[in-house]
Amino acid sequence: MKKKHTIVLAEDHLILRQGLRSLLSTSEDLEVVGEAGDGLEAIRSILEHEPDLVLLDLNMPRMNGISVILEIKRQAPDTKILALTMHKEEDFVLQAFHAGANGYCLKSAGHEELIIAIRAVLNGKSYVSPEISDTVLEGWLEERRTVKDDSSWHSLTQREKEVLKLVGEGYQNKEIADYLCISPKTVEKHRANIMQKTDLHTASALTAYAIEKGIVTK
Repeated sequence: MKKKHTIVLAEDHLILRQGLRSLLSTSEDLEVVGEAGDGLEAIRSILEHEPDLVLLDLNMPRMNGISVILEIKRQAPDTKILALTMHKEEDFVLQAFHAGANGYCLKSAGHEELIIAIRAVLNGKSYVSPEISDTVLEGWLEERRTVKDDSSWHSLTQREKEVLKLVGEGYQNKEIADYLCISPKTVEKHRANIMQKTDLHTASALTAYAIEKGIVTK
């Protein structure tokens, strides 16, 4: 019997995860071995199951998709990553590929396109939804396009962006510390750095900034 390709689903909406699992179960060569509802769960599930591929939403609680991609590439470099997202913006696509994603598929895609994307990535190819390929992927491959300049945003470290996301979602310092497995004092230091770099000095201002940058949805 032909060996199945194993997949972890990382998506915070349960109904979407259930739909994806149901869809993939119709393919004899694909098997869902794990699920995750947030970024930290995704990392744990990937390390536990060592899947061939993770189907990854870029907007998730606790740890955003870009941070998850970077962590997967560090701890499980053999796992392929297919981003599944509603975001068509160039910044999101470029960040995902630069972080190490192997493919980028829009949630507006049909079932057939998703299966094609999964198989392409599993076969070692890059994939991007046709809807955005001409304007984004070609430019990225040829390095003719660059991420729009935003000095304050790009000055933030990846950890600071993780803290900013959690602040924007309404978490307090102690909760953020628990989620990221760091001390509350370290969280306070990150928040101070974020405020200095962005020149924003209230939680509401940071939340608005996080929404503007697309790492928090309201």
